[in-house]
Amino acid sequence: METQINERIFKSFPELESERLTYRAYKTEDAKALLGIRSHNQVSKYMDTAIPKDSDDTKKRIEGYQHAFAEKRGITWAIIEKESNILIGDFGIWNIDTKNARGEIGYILHPDFWKKGYMSEALNTLIHFGFKEINLHSFEANVNTENENSKALLLKFGFKLEAYFRESFYYDGQFLDSEIYCLIKSDLK
Repeated sequence: METQINERIFKSFPELESERLTYRAYKTEDAKALLGIRSHNQVSKYMDTAIPKDSDDTKKRIEGYQHAFAEKRGITWAIIEKESNILIGDFGIWNIDTKNARGEIGYILHPDFWKKGYMSEALNTLIHFGFKEINLHSFEANVNTENENSKALLLKFGFKLEAYFRESFYYDGQFLDSEIYCLIKSDLK
């Protein structure tokens, strides 16, 4: 049995919606809002990537999201709160492995919107879209070992700890450990 990724989703950016949120492609004019999220110390604490210094940095990141989509390597959605129409975070599927029908997920949310169930709502939307529309077989998430909130969210959705890598990632002058979590389509209840 061969799994086939549904590449038709890359013809035009798939906008999604849930009860309180909409999910759309990033626009260049989102750079300032994205800067406010990615440079926030509570968000950047576990990202293990360069913290943007200005809107030019986040414009380049947005261009990277757009190129990944055009090249069918990934999709990153801006998360918009419906009530306020404010960009509050993002989530995405990248490193899409078409041969093995696997994608890596990641997500961020501005701390002003933590503990309101927004990321659970968003992740539920993302997981179902990935399995049903893209036809992925599995998701993986690479998590900073100290990010307890992220690990708890993944476990809530049935992700399983698949691997613990010691000092496998070099960032900011030090080697860091990481944990890999996985969710297989058949794990969904």
